[in-house]
Amino acid sequence: MGMKYLVIPFVVIGTSLIGGYFTSLGLGDWYSSLNVPPFTPPGSLIGAVWSTIYLLSTISAFILYGRVKEVKRKQWVTILFLTNAFLNAFWSYLFFASHLIGFAILDSILLGISVIALIYLIYPVSKLAAGLLIPYIGWVCFATYLNYLIWILN
Repeated sequence: MGMKYLVIPFVVIGTSLIGGYFTSLGLGDWYSSLNVPPFTPPGSLIGAVWSTIYLLSTISAFILYGRVKEVKRKQWVTILFLTNAFLNAFWSYLFFASHLIGFAILDSILLGISVIALIYLIYPVSKLAAGLLIPYIGWVCFATYLNYLIWILN
């Protein structure tokens, strides 16, 4: 059994747990006091979407690391996956734990760029693995827009 079957889930679950911890710090009085757009999804839907994105990202990484032969591409994808994980958790820190809504928008934009870069690097190796990240970029675009509106409304 390759290390990828241990490392990839560890990174994904770690990202989810760290992001969840930071999110929990801001839920409650602070978040409920914010003005949010009427189309803001409920927390349960947001959690389900992120769980799905994490699952699809994990599958994408498994497919990719099973097929990629070029050392340079593998290194760049690894750097991007780790950067993406950091930006993902850091958004929760900026928005929920630190209440830095404007800086969270910048983080979200960088997160989106990292997903696009991953899709670009993965596509030549596996169209399926790249395609599994399409919902991720779609959600990040929506979340960035929502983040921007919350910043404007508050």
